[in-house]
Amino acid sequence: MRLLIAEDNNDLAEALGVFFEKNNFNTDTVGDGLSAYEYAVSGEYDAIILDVMMPKMNGIEVLAKLRDNGVQTPIMMLTAKSQKDDRIIGFDAGADDYLPKPFEPDELICRVRAMLRRGGEYKPTLLSFGDLKLNCETGVLESTDFTKLSGREFKIMELFMRSPQIVFSADRIIERVWGWDSDAVANIVWVHISNLRKKLKQIGSNVEIRANRGLGYMLEITK
Repeated sequence: MRLLIAEDNNDLAEALGVFFEKNNFNTDTVGDGLSAYEYAVSGEYDAIILDVMMPKMNGIEVLAKLRDNGVQTPIMMLTAKSQKDDRIIGFDAGADDYLPKPFEPDELICRVRAMLRRGGEYKPTLLSFGDLKLNCETGVLESTDFTKLSGREFKIMELFMRSPQIVFSADRIIERVWGWDSDAVANIVWVHISNLRKKLKQIGSNVEIRANRGLGYMLEITK
């Protein structure tokens, strides 16, 4: 699992990074709201821990901007503010959970794991981009025509459809689709991408999977 920690207290940020790394998370840490937004909008994270009081942009502003831009990554608000009104503002802005400081690390990781388990409840079952629609319940990809995707094809297309115009490396696709312990290689990703490209043409879509040399793949609308 990949986790973004946005916390302006350097000591706390470092301690949280070490703690989550020891519990099998990959973490990135940032110390201000603008950096938090720039990292989080990439869609590369499974969950985000977001402090409220940060320089450049506060956590509530970051959260609201992410939700306005369609980022549905589960977000935990972590803050010294514990008043009821502050929690309501956070939830109204789109937070999935809220934990006031001081806190026990074990409680934090339990809440993050619970948030990840519930994450599917908030994801739409019908994704759309350009003239393309993906039904997450049936695995049907539709444009002027339609086709049924295989299991791996569906997972890759779902990843792209939830974060269109974001570049995903082959390693990141393997992590999200096959899992950390998989011995899948980049050639397997290329085979599935090739099959998806053929199906996009078959159903007459103006959306394509474009390769960025040395970086990965992204979903784009053709001119």
